[in-house]
Amino acid sequence: MCFRHCNLDEDSGKPSRRDFVKGATATGASLALSLGVAASLLPSVASAATTTLKATHGTGLCNLAFFLVERRGLAKPDGVDLKFVVTPTLADISTLFGSGQVDMSVIPYSNFLTLVDAGAPVKIVAGAGAEGLMLIAREGINSAADLRGKTIGTFQADTQELVPYDYLKKSGMSFKDVKVRYFNTSPEMAQAYIAGAVDAICHVEPYATKCMQERKGSTILTDGKDLYGDLYSDCVLAVRTPLIEKNPKAVKAIIKAMLMAQREVETDIDSALRQTVGTFYKTSFDAAKLAASKQPVMIDQRRNTQFILDRSQSMRELGYIRKPTTRDAFDWSLMEQVIAENKALFDSLKFKSA
Repeated sequence: MCFRHCNLDEDSGKPSRRDFVKGATATGASLALSLGVAASLLPSVASAATTTLKATHGTGLCNLAFFLVERRGLAKPDGVDLKFVVTPTLADISTLFGSGQVDMSVIPYSNFLTLVDAGAPVKIVAGAGAEGLMLIAREGINSAADLRGKTIGTFQADTQELVPYDYLKKSGMSFKDVKVRYFNTSPEMAQAYIAGAVDAICHVEPYATKCMQERKGSTILTDGKDLYGDLYSDCVLAVRTPLIEKNPKAVKAIIKAMLMAQREVETDIDSALRQTVGTFYKTSFDAAKLAASKQPVMIDQRRNTQFILDRSQSMRELGYIRKPTTRDAFDWSLMEQVIAENKALFDSLKFKSA
């Protein structure tokens, strides 16, 4: 981890992790482009009837539907088997996806924006999770002004970095008024806050709830809704463009499976969490269930297109992208086909754009 406003790590003199993240993203995207990405994107065939797609994912509840698709084989009836590639850190999730080593990923929309800016051939084809981002501070910190000079923990180029950035900006402050410390994994950052190593963190569910429970006196400075409104986007399902062009049926199978997973979460959250807590979520079942009410699964996020585009301005100000993101970064057409072909399924869902 490192502080944001320095070009070198304090002790090692090596390039900061921010420089590494940006460099890795750009290098991965350039490599994929130079290779034409076709070879790395051709889906492998596990059998005559099954296409295997490789994917990366995050650690928050916004990934819950994606986890259930893999655990329950929800896309297999349509001939697709989803396989996860393990990544040591959150930064590796975008790097593997951007370089074409996996076919798709559930990632924060902010990380997606960096890939688009770097030239990676990727598209948002569906949502994943909504809301669930919380800026939490220790006892005695109750406002943006109270954060002045304090240390905030977060992840680089992440939606969990945009929330404190936009929160401070709304109050006429900036990251220059605080110290920002970056972490590598969700459990690591949660434990640092609980142990008192940082004054505040922006975390995602279920870790935000865990932090509130285990560090007494904690205050939620913002849950994002006061900044962005209800059902704002956190994570999205992004897919490599060559896969969309070569095998749109496989992509549609995953989108349909994600909608099925959302229905299963909305009708039986206990079953969904029993299958994922411990394996994917390093927290208790009770904490995860409480957290699930704060970050709903929402696969149809067409309504958040402009919201994500607007956030590219903050990403530019932070130095992660060079130009505003445009609407051609989205491809909702496959989702719209899936919705039209599965009207009863779609109509049964609670959270959606229409």
